[in-house]
Amino acid sequence: QAGTLSGNPIAMAAGLTMLTFLNNNPEVYSELDHIGSKLTEGIKSINNELGLNYTVNNLGSMYSLFFTDQAVFDFDTAKKADTALFGKYFQAMLKRGVYLAPSQFESLFLSTALKDELIDQILVAHKEAMVEIMGL
Repeated sequence: QAGTLSGNPIAMAAGLTMLTFLNNNPEVYSELDHIGSKLTEGIKSINNELGLNYTVNNLGSMYSLFFTDQAVFDFDTAKKADTALFGKYFQAMLKRGVYLAPSQFESLFLSTALKDELIDQILVAHKEAMVEIMGL
């Protein structure tokens, strides 16, 4: 595995420490599931409210928003998403202080640091961004 920190002793120690923590605190996974569900269900709800039928994939602490009304389950289906529109969304969210992965093809990883107040702020930013980029 190539990468900046691959094989780095400090990175390996940090990774092992995190895996040990997660092994001894399985409730973290339930918390991440709650965070992921709250955020993605909120995004879907806002999109429905605005009459937008875009795909949101979610599994535990990962999610992706695809600007397509088709199911996305592999690279070929992901490529059908409107990447130019994703770029506008990325910039609109960035302007609102929400930092997303800059590529349509990257998953977003959630953290237990995302408490309900922050999720609510992200959802407000999402709605504002969608209204802006869709001209609603």
